[in-house]
Amino acid sequence: MAGFEDETASRPVDYEPRSVKELLVDMKDTSELLIDLSYSAVLHGSEALAREVLALEEQMDVLQMRVRMSLMLAARSPDEAEALAPVLGVAAGADHISDAAADIAKIVLEDIGLPESMRAALPDAIEVLVRGTVAADSPYAGRTLVDVNLESETGVRIIAIRRGDDWIHNPDRDTTIEAGDSVLLRGPERTLGDVYETATGEAYEAPETPELEVDDLGRAVDSIILMKNLSELAVDLAYGSILFDNRELAEEVRNLEVEMDALRSRFEAWVLGAAADAEDPVSLRGLIHLGVSTEVISDAALDISEGVLRGLTVHPVVELAVRESDEIIARVAVEAGSALDGASIEDGVPEMEVGTNVIAVRRPDEGWILVPDVDLTLQAGDVIIAKGTRTSAEEFRAMAGA
Repeated sequence: MAGFEDETASRPVDYEPRSVKELLVDMKDTSELLIDLSYSAVLHGSEALAREVLALEEQMDVLQMRVRMSLMLAARSPDEAEALAPVLGVAAGADHISDAAADIAKIVLEDIGLPESMRAALPDAIEVLVRGTVAADSPYAGRTLVDVNLESETGVRIIAIRRGDDWIHNPDRDTTIEAGDSVLLRGPERTLGDVYETATGEAYEAPETPELEVDDLGRAVDSIILMKNLSELAVDLAYGSILFDNRELAEEVRNLEVEMDALRSRFEAWVLGAAADAEDPVSLRGLIHLGVSTEVISDAALDISEGVLRGLTVHPVVELAVRESDEIIARVAVEAGSALDGASIEDGVPEMEVGTNVIAVRRPDEGWILVPDVDLTLQAGDVIIAKGTRTSAEEFRAMAGA
């Protein structure tokens, strides 16, 4: 490991005249990508993905330092300092996510220990993420994403591209794929292999899926996956809360943190139960490590939304930084007798056509339900978290009222 540590050693950081908005956009995109990469590295035992995480974590440290420099130059009065204080919270939260992702990646790189049966408990529908280098003779080289039409034809998406030392986050339809690009592919395993081979010219080797041997271990692994999904939801809600200066969304971040605390407690009990029957209990310590880092991500989401919870005015630069999509996140409470009371949700899509996807439901007697994994019928008292256009979100909110 010494060689890899030297490769990512801290480098001097000079002031760069970039706007705080641009820096925060980079931090937001990088932190979201880091969550995906770190868990994929662990779940699939990929050292290549884990090394990408550490490279991105170093990049995040540079962004964090440059945000601090820019804010020191921007605050010229007590009023400006108060307005910019929540920006520090956003930057610190993104940096904490980065640190937690790096800790998760080190489970693979430092061989901390993780049961081989980890991936066996993954849901069948989970998408696989792999990293590959585009070959010079690849049919994709030199073409735009819209020309390749990859997602429509195969269900596989390119979620990020590393070109030299630079990253292209959330590549759009006009992004050109170039020979030598390191691409991050995500999609169903049944088609991912063919896409990987077409892009890289190399054979795709699917990770083996061993059988689970201990019931408590299966429950522990399932809970880690749920914790990961809840922490991602918390980050989404946190950015949504500052984008719309929405205290309700910030409160849901706090509700998720309470749920995460309870889930982690159960997770630790299951790991200890599994250790009693495991041939090598030391191999389970990576699961504990994973649980701690996952909760750090949830805590970081709370840091991001703290300014909203404390009633501080959200600085315009923060709103600009997260307003990168036409989609908005809405929180909707279902009232008895409303159009949504009794409505069916399948794969996140409501039976009525409103252009809004339901991503989670908080049910008073059940806690959080992540809708993309289940089909359910909405009922009065449900609190829905949904994504959609501003217009469709308003329509959806109106349907929730009696």
